[in-house]
Amino acid sequence: MKKLIFIVCLLVATVIYSQKNVQPIKVYELEGITVSSYDFEGLETFFKQKDDTIYIINFWATWCAPCIKELPYFEGIGKKYKEKNVKIILVSLDFPKKVETSLLPFIKRKKLVSDVIHLNDPDANSWIEKVNKGWSGAIPATIIYKNDDAAFYEQSFTYEELEKELLKMLNK
Repeated sequence: MKKLIFIVCLLVATVIYSQKNVQPIKVYELEGITVSSYDFEGLETFFKQKDDTIYIINFWATWCAPCIKELPYFEGIGKKYKEKNVKIILVSLDFPKKVETSLLPFIKRKKLVSDVIHLNDPDANSWIEKVNKGWSGAIPATIIYKNDDAAFYEQSFTYEELEKELLKMLNK
C-alpha cells in the first residue's frame, strides 16, 4: 500500500511539474528576435497563472489590419503599467510557414517589446471555445485576467478603451 501511495504522489508531482514547465514545439529566431511556438495545450498554461500579475493576452496576426492598428496601444499599456504588475502577451495566429518571413521581421520592424508567442494549432474548432465559449474565432480578441478573475473581448481597442478595461481589473 505504501508503494502505491508513493507512486500516486510521484505521478501527481510529475504532472504538476510538467504543466509548469511546458516546452514550446518550436523556437524561431531571426536577428536577435525569438518567438516560441506552442500548440494550444502549451498555450493554455499562459491563461492559468496564479500570482499578483494582471495578464493581457491579445490574439492577433500580421495579416489582420485591425490587429496591427491596436498593437501600439498594448505596447503603451505594457510600458505604462509595468510597475503595476501588468504583463502583455501577444499571441500570433500567423501561419507557421510565415513566422520566419512575416512575423519575426514584423516584430523587429515595429520594435515590439511585449512578449510575443506563436500559436501553432491548426484545429481552431477544438480550442477557440476553450479560450472563451462565446468567441467566434475572429481577431483581434483579448483576455484580461488576474488569477480567476477574467474578461474576454472580441473587438479592437483604442488606447483609452484598453486602459479603461485594465483599470477595472486594477481597481478590484
